[in-house]
Amino acid sequence: MAMEKLVITVATTGSLPKKKNNPHVPITPSEIIETGVRCEAAGASIIHVHVRNLEDESASTDYRLFEEVYDGLKSRTNLIIQISTGGRAGMAYEQRCERLKLKPEMASLTTGSVNFPNNVYINSPELIEKLAADMQKYGVKPEMEIFDVSMINNALALTNKNLAKPPLHFDFVLGLKGAIPATVENLVHLKNSIPPDSTWTTTGIGAAQLVMNTHAILMGGHTRVGLEDCIYYRRGELATNERMVERIVRLSKEFGREVATPDEAREILHLPASSA
Repeated sequence: MAMEKLVITVATTGSLPKKKNNPHVPITPSEIIETGVRCEAAGASIIHVHVRNLEDESASTDYRLFEEVYDGLKSRTNLIIQISTGGRAGMAYEQRCERLKLKPEMASLTTGSVNFPNNVYINSPELIEKLAADMQKYGVKPEMEIFDVSMINNALALTNKNLAKPPLHFDFVLGLKGAIPATVENLVHLKNSIPPDSTWTTTGIGAAQLVMNTHAILMGGHTRVGLEDCIYYRRGELATNERMVERIVRLSKEFGREVATPDEAREILHLPASSA
């Protein structure tokens, strides 16, 4: 049976990798924008956006940087812009909500707390509900970031409180130390634990990126690649964002599954049609 076209998200920057780790990590707004242009040409339809402080490459909550990246991507691409509301740059609600005023089509929403390798990523029920309410107010579709099975129930609870509108979109993050391991069994369990009308993407951390994405392609899900999650193309060889996108496009087509354009991805994810 033919599957719907594959939606490819590229997470170009993240909060952690720096130029010293991989010189291809885009740090400045102009670098992130140019990377988005290249990744759209390679086959990506969504770009997941973090920004960095320019003086030390650390994760930033600066609204002006988010605005510059958003405006640049909006003017030069047709990509679905997905703003991160992650907490590595600042855990407090006030540090994470302002960027939603840009009214991107999508934003990430982590629906629970999780142990990261060196700290605790805290997302209290109150904070989750506040961010969900903001996304609803601004017409932003949340991508439910799922680091463990319990977070699925937390996401579904938002629909019961009218803080999220079905069908939901999930991102299963596998392979992070302290969260759910990257196994096929776990991916199948996560997929079987969400409502059947949902859409889902898989994020594999480190070496798990290619393996989990390959299984997602075959299972009818969608994929996320990028230097946020893995800085290597293969063992000992540094990656670029666009090369990772190109590989997923090639694999998907080898498996007989076509890749979605940004506008096709909007239809798959139940987003309004682009006004571009």
